[in-house]
Amino acid sequence: MTLRREVFLDHVKERGEYGTAEEAERAARVVLALLGAHLVGDVRAHLAARLPEGYALILLNPLQSAEPLLPEQFVRAAAAWIEGVTEQTAVWDVSAVLSTVADAADVDLLEQILLQLPAGYDLLFGRPQPT
Repeated sequence: MTLRREVFLDHVKERGEYGTAEEAERAARVVLALLGAHLVGDVRAHLAARLPEGYALILLNPLQSAEPLLPEQFVRAAAAWIEGVTEQTAVWDVSAVLSTVADAADVDLLEQILLQLPAGYDLLFGRPQPT
């Protein structure tokens, strides 16, 4: 089921404790663009189908990544793209968006997403995996 844009953004805003919807929007756009660069094939398409249209398009037309970023590098990249964010606060921003994405995905899809990412992303999605 596809989330409505307002519902998705409200969840990001609440989890990120943003003062405005614009701040949540900015974080969502950057994090989804970075995430899209790491996902391929049906996994990216299935996730996009669960996101509001505008966010799905961002996921499907990602920034280019030469290699998969480790979770720490992903956070640093987000910090570089989100205005006024430090590496420390970027963890909060990334987790606010990715935990909302995890809610939109079912368990099987989230497992497939995590298989395409380097180890450690489960924590950013708010879904720690057993080791």
